[in-house]
Amino acid sequence: MSTLHDKVAIVTGASSGIGRAAALLFAREGAAVIASGRRQGELDALVAEIEAAGGRAHALAGDVRDDSHAQGLVDAATARFGGLDIAFNNAGMTGTAAPLPDLPVAAWRETLDTNLTSAFLAARHQIPAMLARGGGSLIFTSTFVGHTVGFPGMGAYAASKAGLVGLTQVIAAEFGGRGIRANALLPGGTDTPMGRSVADTPESRAFIEGLHALKRLARPEEIAQAALYLASDAASFVTGTAMLVDGGVSITRT
Repeated sequence: MSTLHDKVAIVTGASSGIGRAAALLFAREGAAVIASGRRQGELDALVAEIEAAGGRAHALAGDVRDDSHAQGLVDAATARFGGLDIAFNNAGMTGTAAPLPDLPVAAWRETLDTNLTSAFLAARHQIPAMLARGGGSLIFTSTFVGHTVGFPGMGAYAASKAGLVGLTQVIAAEFGGRGIRANALLPGGTDTPMGRSVADTPESRAFIEGLHALKRLARPEEIAQAALYLASDAASFVTGTAMLVDGGVSITRT
């Protein structure tokens, strides 16, 4: 039997990168997927690919900063597939890179809203739906930045992503006794459109690769496999964690 047989999953940031890889993998492992992103065309192509392989999926474009979109994703999961078991709250942004005194307040707020407030909005709708099914798995995409490493110029990004770890721990403590697990996934450098916006020259890419013990970036599919583990019953006793999937960047000094 497939790993996520008869489960229903929301995946945000599914237009590309880690989210797209996770949506494809979750569907291949038996889950019905509600795919969220800002680009309808890319989401439609994703759904078509999943359905062509015999899977089930539905696309709902929107902005994760909107409470109505968070509600709409849960409503779609319930109406189309009967409920909600898994939520991979993966959407996010790097935001404006600048030393803190030079960072505009508006840029700070945009990054916090996109990376952290969106997770709060998502969880407040997802948790009741999971409780109605007797439990579920919440996964938030954080990062090693602001957790084990401080990169200059990334104050808003680091603060927002570190905040996800705290949010994860509280959800895990509040709802563990009612069958809900919550975990934060902390990728290292990953070869995605967002990752390539930071590693935007051969020199910068080589530098970032060299920071990792494995001396390379992750493929999105590798991070998706870690998300699959947290989503699945294989992680039935795993909750409240900040799980590094970072290629050793947190421990490397060479």
